[in-house]
Amino acid sequence: MGFVRMAEGIGMPPQSLFDAMDTYIGERVANGVFLDGGGLFGSEDAVNFVVRQGDVSRVDGPYAEAKEVVGGWSLLQYDTVEEAVADQQQFAELHAKHWPEATVIATLRQISEGPEAPGE
Repeated sequence: MGFVRMAEGIGMPPQSLFDAMDTYIGERVANGVFLDGGGLFGSEDAVNFVVRQGDVSRVDGPYAEAKEVVGGWSLLQYDTVEEAVADQQQFAELHAKHWPEATVIATLRQISEGPEAPGE
């Protein structure tokens, strides 16, 4: 799973990044790597349920202390971890090229299918 974190309220990415991402995602859909994904709005309408010491409480946004938010996500499937890491770097490089003024953190996480360790 890939997800993107960025500063809250930095605005919309430039059209050139949307165009580059359409090509990037289209290629991965065609070869079966990209399974699903999308962008997320800011945290202004977020709802969290906090579980603490057996109690559940609901906490609505906005969050004055939030410095960054998850801006998008994707569900991807690769044959090897090395392929996933290389492709995530390419994804990050697209952001650097088309939206250099933004700080974007592109994170790759493995989805657990059981108790085994990552990379197995």
